[in-house]
Amino acid sequence: MAKLEKSDLWRLFWSSQWFTVGCNNEKFESMGFTLSLIPIIEKLYSNEEDRKAAYLRHQEIFLTEAQCAKTVIGITAAMEERYANEGDIPVESIGAIKAAMMGPLAGIGDTLYHGTLRPIFAGIAVSLVAASGYTSPLGSILFFLIMGGIGQLINWFGIFKGYEKGVELVANIEEAGLIDKIRDYASVLGCIIMGGFSAVFVTINLGIEYNAGESVVNLQNTLDSMIPHLLPMTYTLFLYYLITKKKANPIVLMVITMVVGAIGYMLGIFA
Repeated sequence: MAKLEKSDLWRLFWSSQWFTVGCNNEKFESMGFTLSLIPIIEKLYSNEEDRKAAYLRHQEIFLTEAQCAKTVIGITAAMEERYANEGDIPVESIGAIKAAMMGPLAGIGDTLYHGTLRPIFAGIAVSLVAASGYTSPLGSILFFLIMGGIGQLINWFGIFKGYEKGVELVANIEEAGLIDKIRDYASVLGCIIMGGFSAVFVTINLGIEYNAGESVVNLQNTLDSMIPHLLPMTYTLFLYYLITKKKANPIVLMVITMVVGAIGYMLGIFA
C-alpha cells in the first residue's frame, strides 16, 4: 500500500508548474494535468497497466483557470490514493469530480485573480513607471513579483489543502460565502483605484476662452475651480455606460475618442 507523503506533495507542486504546457484546442489543459500527476501516479501504481489506465483517464478534456486548477490536482491526488489503496470508490468518480469543479473554479479564478488582482496591481505598476518618466523598471518588477508570488501561494494552497481537505474544500468556501465577500471587497477597492487612475491619466483640457469685460475667462479653469477633473470623470463614466449598458465595442470607442480629440484640437476646442 503506497501512502502519499509531504515530499510527494512537494513533487506534485513542482511538476504542476508545467501545467499549461501542451495546452491545445482539442483537450485544452488535459496534457498539463496529466504531466502534473506523474509523481503521484508513478508512486501509487506499481503495475504498468494500472499506470497506463491512470494516465489515460486524465487525458479527458479539462479546462479551468490555471491557478485554481491546482486545487483540482490536489483533490485528484487524494482520490487516486484512495482508489489505489482502498478501491472503494468508483474510478469514474475521479473524472466526475474534475468535471464538476471546472466551472466553479474558473469563475473564482477569473474573477479574483485575473479580473480583480491583476488589473489593480497592473495599474499600480503602470503608475510607478509613468511617475519615473518611463525610465524605471520598478513597476514592472514589482508586478511580476507580486502576481507571481500570489500565483504560487494559490498553487501551494490548492495542492496541499486540496489534498488534505478533498472535495469538501470548495464546498466549505462556497457555503461560508467567503468568495462573495472577497469579490465584493475587491470590487470596491478596484473602483477606488480605477477612479484615482481616471483622474490622473484621463486628460481633457478645453481651449475655449471668452471675454468678460476686460478679462479673458478660460472655460477649463472655471470648471476646475468648481469641480476638479469634472470632464475626465464625466467622459470616463460615459464610456463605462456605453460599454456596460449599451454593449459598445471598446475598440470603436477608442478610435472615436482619438478622432474627436484630433478634430477638437485642430478646431481649438481642446488644448
